[in-house]
Formats: sequence, structure tokens, C-alpha cells
Amino acid sequence: MRISFCQALLTGAIILNLLILYYVSRAQQQMMEKRREQGKGLKKASLPVPGLGAMGNLVGGSIVGGVKLGGLEGNMRGPRVTIVVREFEDFENYVGDVARSFLRQRPELPFLAVAENPPYPPLALPEGARLLVLSPSPDQPPQTHRPEFNVQTEFALLVPDGVELDHGRQIERLIRELEGEGGGPVRLVAAPVLTRSAVQCLHLRVNLREWTATYTPAASGSSGSVCTALQGDAVVLIRTEDLFNLSVPLGRPLMSSLFVQTSLRGWKVKLLEGPSFSASHRPLFSSAHNQWKADSRLKDATNHLMRSFGLKRVVLPDGRDQWFGCSKETPRCFGTVRDDTPEYLYVERWTPPCCLRALRETTKYVVNILESSGVRYWLEGGSLLGAARHQDVIPWDYDVDLGIYLEDVPNCDYLKNLDSGSLVDANGYVWERAVEGDFYRVQYSEANHLHVDLWPFYPRNGVMTRDTWTEHKQDVEFPEHFLQPLVPLQFAGITAYGPNNHHAFLELKFGEGVIENPQYPNPSKKRLDKSRMLGS
Repeated sequence: MRISFCQALLTGAIILNLLILYYVSRAQQQMMEKRREQGKGLKKASLPVPGLGAMGNLVGGSIVGGVKLGGLEGNMRGPRVTIVVREFEDFENYVGDVARSFLRQRPELPFLAVAENPPYPPLALPEGARLLVLSPSPDQPPQTHRPEFNVQTEFALLVPDGVELDHGRQIERLIRELEGEGGGPVRLVAAPVLTRSAVQCLHLRVNLREWTATYTPAASGSSGSVCTALQGDAVVLIRTEDLFNLSVPLGRPLMSSLFVQTSLRGWKVKLLEGPSFSASHRPLFSSAHNQWKADSRLKDATNHLMRSFGLKRVVLPDGRDQWFGCSKETPRCFGTVRDDTPEYLYVERWTPPCCLRALRETTKYVVNILESSGVRYWLEGGSLLGAARHQDVIPWDYDVDLGIYLEDVPNCDYLKNLDSGSLVDANGYVWERAVEGDFYRVQYSEANHLHVDLWPFYPRNGVMTRDTWTEHKQDVEFPEHFLQPLVPLQFAGITAYGPNNHHAFLELKFGEGVIENPQYPNPSKKRLDKSRMLGS
């Protein structure tokens, strides 16, 4: 086959064009790789957030969840900190004044007011300040309501309502202090707000297993206090990376939410003696009615926060308790127990403290009535085991068991007529014959079914026995000599009676070594991690 001159010329031109395209493409690829090396994340950092307009452009170089979200600051020397106001009430606030004060001194800083829902009346924000609404809208993309897409500087400055910026150097001082801590445990730096009551440094210990947060006062140091929580008004600086690695970065009440989460991570806050921030709007609310509304909302927000975090008890710095769990007027904190394993054990929790409190109150009440009525009783089963180990209810137990002499039942007015139904006494306790078997039950209230079970035994040939039995392995006969005599034991804050050789009694019921080797009631469903007993 002969190739003409024109065909050869055309073939050569095609080959030449292909070579030119190859080298041009390769050169472009090398240039793009070079640009990516010089400014990683540039494209992502410059994407506008839909719905936020021109102010929605992301600026800065923070890291969220270990992922770099932007890289402009290193090349453009943009602002290093975003001002965030989270704590304010829509019915009366000074967020606009706060924004004007900060932007007057530092107009280049991003300013963000954050609310759960659109405030009403709407906020009057100056130019350069934005509102972020956290509640999602079905017609908007997710980044419009997610704060990590809206705070793109290296640091976030959390500012209470009504605070003013007197000079820009205040912010630089906080940044220098936080940077000076390096990668140590101090991950937040705070400055006081000049108010009627000074901000206080506290130590906070959060024990999720026991559903409890405990605050204690912290001693002040010469160069500022280092602690794990603050009480009072303060301006707090935190790295944006740290803020958005919290599960609830901007929950309310903000300081309670923030410090519960940071203390669980072992982070500390450094409270500086200066610079202090001024606050001309104090008190924040112009009327007693508005103050009442704010207090009510704070109470509701605290209740919601503590319940969402699984905290039922908060011990305040002065030793008082705040309760966020069940009460006599509400149902208990857990549902029907299946396989002797309450639901909280599966999430590595123990009995909520409010439930333990109700069990102690019910036990004290029942014991007083039994003793005054002449009914002989003794600590039984897991309750006797708790007395031997803890002098209290076992930390993961959900009821209290007492044995009683069947022949003494007629001595107690609350027990002798229970065959005909239940009885609610003058103090709200419910006495009833249990539907699960031949025994009695005293419930904390009609609403709250935490209870004390009363197991009637009678002697036969020197052995304490019953006519019916449950499937519990400890529900067995035993020699009456364990009850002759009964001996006092400390249990649940009172002195109750128990078998005279409780160690042998318990090993008869549960097996050898039961006191020294704690275990959950049904190890086939959930086993106790023995290391979790340390410090309990």
C-alpha cells in the first residue's frame, strides 16, 4: 500500500499536535501541583457559604475533626480570631452594642452571634457582624447552620452579652498567653469581666459512670489560676480546632457545656488577672420580669443540657446538690429490668444517684415502720452484699431486699391487709403484694416504682423456708441460727439488722468469695470490668 505525500503530511501534523498537547498538559499538571503545595486548602477555604452572602466566605486555616478546612491565613495574614457571642436572650440583649464595640477597635475581626432559632425581635447587627442560626432549615445546605463552617480563624473568642472591647491589645494578650502554653493541658485562656461578682476558678470532676459532676473551689496562683471550670462572667479564648472537636461546641448554658466537655478531656483553663473586660450593661435586664424570664430559660437550658449529657447530680462549690434525675413525682430513670441487667449497665453506667437516693429514703422509711411494728427483718441478697462491701446499696443495684418473719406480718397495719390490693400511705409510699411472686413490695411513689422488696420466711425444723421460690440463685433455704441473734449493720445511711455471720450467710447464698469478687447480677449478659471498681 502506497502512502501519498498528502497523507504523510497529515500524519506528521497529527503526531506533532499530539506531542505538543502532551507537553503542554504535563507542564500544566506540574504548575497545578506546585500551586497546591504553596497553598493547600485554598479552594476549600474560599468557598462561599450559601445563604450567607458576601460575608459567608470562609477565611483562615482552622482544623475541624483532624481535617484542614482552610489555609488562607498563612498566605494572606488574615484575622486570627473570631468573636462569638452565644449567651443572650432575644427579648432583651446588647449583642448589637457588643458587635459595635469590638468592630470599632478591630474592624477586621469576624463577629458571629449564634442563636438556636432566629431571634425575635431580630438582632440589629452592624455591618461586619453576622448571625448564625443553629437549627437546620430544610431548604438550606448543612453548612449554613453548622458553626465549624462559619468560624474559620485559628482562635474563637467566646464573649458574654454586654461586654465591651476597650482596646485591641486585650485580644493579643490572650492569644500570647494561650500560645505560650504550647501543647500542654491548658487549652483555654480566660479574662474576667468587671461585674458585681468576680469570676471564680473551680475544679470540676465529671464522673459519667455515676452520672455526677462535682465542683470545688480552686486556689489562686501568683500568675493566674489554672483550673478546670469557671463560675461567673469571663471572656474565653480557645483554639477553633479544640472547640469543634467537642461533641457540643456551642451548647447552652455555654460555660457549663464547655467545661463539662473540656474537663472530661483533661483540658484546663487559665484565668488571668488581666486584662479585664468592661461591661457597661449590668444588670443585663431592665425589669424584674425580664430577669425572671432569663432565669427560667437558664433553668430550662441547664435541665436540657444535663439530661443530654447524662448528668443527674451536680455538686455545687458550696456543697449543695442540684438534681436533674427522677423524683417522687416522676418515673424512675430506667425501664423494666430484663435478665437482671438494667439498661444503664450496657452503656457503662451505674445506678443513677437520684435512684440510689430514692432507694435509701424508701429503705429508711420501711425499716422504721417494721421496727415500730414489731416485725423482725434482716438485710437479704444483694442488699446484704452491699452492706458487707460498701455499707450501702451496691452502686449498680436497682432495688433493696429485706427478709421478714411471716408470722410477724399481722403486726404491721400496712402489710396485713394487702391481699385485697395495694395501699398508698400518707407519705405517698405504695404498699402492695408483688405480682411476680409471694412477697411484698414498697414503692417510692405511685409515679416512681423504685422499691424495697419484703421476702417472708418461716422456720421449719430449724430452717428458714418459703412456700414459693423465684429463679434467683440466692433465693434458697438457710439455717435459722443465722438470725439468732440478728446484728446491727450499717446500710444506706442507717443502722439496719442482718444475719449474725453475714460472710458465711452470703457464701451460702451466692458462693465462695462473693464479697471479695464483685460481679454484675447476670454476667452472661454483661460482665463487670474489675478495673472500673478502682476508686469507687
